[in-house]
Amino acid sequence: MRTGPAPGTDPAPRRRKHWSGRANPLAGLGSVLWLAVVVVPVYAMISASLTHQSEALGHNALKPPSHPTLDNYETVLHNGFGHLLWNTVLAAAAVVAIVLVLCVPLSYVAVRTRSIWSGAAFRLFLLGVAIPAQAVVVPLYLMIAKLDLYDSLLAIILPTAAFAMPVSVLILTGTLRDISEDLYEAMALDGASPTRMLFQLVVPLAKGGISTVVVYAALQAWNGLLFPLIFTQSDGPRVLTLGLFNYVSEFGVNIPALLASVVLSGVPIFVVYLVARRALVGGLMGVGGK
Repeated sequence: MRTGPAPGTDPAPRRRKHWSGRANPLAGLGSVLWLAVVVVPVYAMISASLTHQSEALGHNALKPPSHPTLDNYETVLHNGFGHLLWNTVLAAAAVVAIVLVLCVPLSYVAVRTRSIWSGAAFRLFLLGVAIPAQAVVVPLYLMIAKLDLYDSLLAIILPTAAFAMPVSVLILTGTLRDISEDLYEAMALDGASPTRMLFQLVVPLAKGGISTVVVYAALQAWNGLLFPLIFTQSDGPRVLTLGLFNYVSEFGVNIPALLASVVLSGVPIFVVYLVARRALVGGLMGVGGK
């Protein structure tokens, strides 16, 4: 005996339209335009860095050099680039270390503690996101001078780490909120202390957020110009950004050498991004938390 559909139900489920399977010409065109905006200047910079100085001013930026040369890179490498690179690597590594050592426990306390003080401390860090470095550069200069840190790498490292911490705490708290409460309770039943939970549960499960913070803090140290410009004077603690800034007067109109120094300074941080790009995207997706 054939039975019909139950009253109030459709005889056949309607097929839903899947918009994600359709081509989107506008999105494709926008992607191509954005790729051109990013790739064309990079190509022009690399092409000009391989050009002879005599051909630089009249050279078409989009045309490959007729006689490529590496003399510009040799000029940069023989004018203290290694010293600048070493100082920048030291500063970036120190900033990343300070940010991780301080921000991971702070974010853990902000997520796990429900006290008024932890909430107030978290809001204070969020307030730091809205404070630009230019607004407090004079008080910072006085503090650096009082601490006898002027014209040293510490004068660059400490302020850079301080201004990287608010965003780092925001990223890490969003990541830690995604960790299930059941995991904390299971470890608590096993007698785990908060310190053990931090190192055996939080840190392994928050690798995405930690990788994001590492890349973000390293970029802040690598690309920063304000603190090296204000808090250093001699060649000893000089970093890449200030060195590139001074190459304008050192090389004069030697545009290929200047662009060669820019290319060399961007290679290390680009390699770091390639290594950590997946964890970086995953960490940024968890910033909002639950």
